[in-house]
Amino acid sequence: MRTILITGPGGSGRTTLAAATALAAAAEGTRTLVLGTDRTDTLGAALGVPTGPAPVQAAPGLTAWRPDAAQDFREDLTALQDRASTALDLLGASRLDPEELTPLPGAEELALLRALRDAALSEEYDTLVVDLPPAPQALALLALPEELRRYLRRLLPAERQAARALRPVLGRLAGVPMPAEWLYETAGRWDLELAAVQAVVADRDTVVRLVAEPGPAGAEALRTAGLGLALRGLRTDLVIANRVLPEASPDTWLAGPVAQQRKTLEEWRESYDVRTVAHLGHDPRGTDDLTALGAPGGRPAPPAADWPVTDRLGEDGVLVWRIPLPGAIREELDLVRRGDELVVTAGRFRRIVPLPSALRRCTVDGAALREGELRIRFVPDPGLWPQSR
Repeated sequence: MRTILITGPGGSGRTTLAAATALAAAAEGTRTLVLGTDRTDTLGAALGVPTGPAPVQAAPGLTAWRPDAAQDFREDLTALQDRASTALDLLGASRLDPEELTPLPGAEELALLRALRDAALSEEYDTLVVDLPPAPQALALLALPEELRRYLRRLLPAERQAARALRPVLGRLAGVPMPAEWLYETAGRWDLELAAVQAVVADRDTVVRLVAEPGPAGAEALRTAGLGLALRGLRTDLVIANRVLPEASPDTWLAGPVAQQRKTLEEWRESYDVRTVAHLGHDPRGTDDLTALGAPGGRPAPPAADWPVTDRLGEDGVLVWRIPLPGAIREELDLVRRGDELVVTAGRFRRIVPLPSALRRCTVDGAALREGELRIRFVPDPGLWPQSR
């Protein structure tokens, strides 16, 4: 399945372009699902068909779906209470009824991730188009599976499950109760679910499509979003320049905005594959307007965003880890080695990545940012590096 994740600055028209992209993909003959994330039915307003928790047919070959985070939250918490019923009874806790449950912060994000996983693993569709939240929230959402899995591994390492037979003895020796079996089982189940979502996001057929209006504000938002996506190793296949004004216009007051858009588009084309969508003069509504936008549909995914390790031991005695970070600023970069992990900070974004196996036996010798690429030098540790005879 091709998965197209669409985001952009708030107010850039990303939901309209998500609907137009899905409609174009369906017109190409692929079974397409467009997944909405807004609480209000902005997706349905663009398509001209109300959307909600039940998938609806929006056009020939196109299905639209907007999951209900509140319903998913109630079902999850009710199931958790059922699994932990013994512990709750021992504590004398009063169980919560589904009718009195309201979603907590983060419930919407988890509901969307689950919907993304279920849709991507479904065999009913060939193309999945996801209308993500605005870029800052979308970047945090896409980072969530990897970060939560890391937290679970640190707090409840799977290796400790091997000592389950000794847990009662260890509990008596330590004087405190050891974590219950159901806690490890729940953590294991969450890890599997998060791993499935992470696999969808990192899949070679998953791309991110950025929507922005060409101009100073859009250019800065695009730089920031591109940097955050690159740090996550996610691929941007297209930048859609939305609401582009006509070059030839009798209105003289448009000359300034048109020149500004032209300059921004020239700069974007130096780094991205850019497609322009014209301003219709009104908010697009319904399939006719969406078709008139001429938004690109599905297309082959670009090559994977690799982080290669270059062997320069023979020339310089170092290994170089090359991390593409287009738009990064030298003064906003920071690196911290933590055991077998590297903490990379680029502007407002941070990611903790495991080191490749060869680099775990090395020490950091320095780093440099050149041509939008972070190059980190590693020197083999004599005490850990295999010695040739």
